[in-house]
Amino acid sequence: MRQLPTLALSVTLLSMSGVSYADEAPHVRLATTTSTYHSGLLDYLLPEFEKDTGYKVDVIAAGTGKALKMGENGDVDVVMTHAPKAEASFVNKGFGIEPRQLMYNDFVVVGPQNDPANIKELSNVTDVFKQISMKNITFVSRGDDSGTHKKEKGIWEQSQIEPNFSGYRSVGQGMGLHSI
Repeated sequence: MRQLPTLALSVTLLSMSGVSYADEAPHVRLATTTSTYHSGLLDYLLPEFEKDTGYKVDVIAAGTGKALKMGENGDVDVVMTHAPKAEASFVNKGFGIEPRQLMYNDFVVVGPQNDPANIKELSNVTDVFKQISMKNITFVSRGDDSGTHKKEKGIWEQSQIEPNFSGYRSVGQGMGLHSI
């Protein structure tokens, strides 16, 4: 009677440990940002990585916050995000090791050619955000706790503006092509 619970526990531990059968390539679970996923970078890098290492990479694309949460929960083996403060907190809490800087972001504000917010000549992004808010121009936010969204929220904070004007649209989606 004692062997059944021991066997069940062993099977459970093996299934959770990532051990695979001899004819199956070992898998690594990667949580990455939607922007990295949509960039095509992984389409280029992963076949080479898989060929060189024999590991198969299972990619889960999500916003930075969700990707880091998957790492905290042990749902993935590797996270690739772009929010340095959130990543530092993740590592400091003991959820990650060996952080490496891989890429950087450029945060670019784009809009219609007729420039209804009159921001074309402004060089300070906080002034750009203030102007968009004051003129109540449509501003589309990812609103998804991604690294891009975290950066945007920081700029609103620096601008000392709460983004609750009627033109503000929080879509809760990644950077793939969407229409509003």
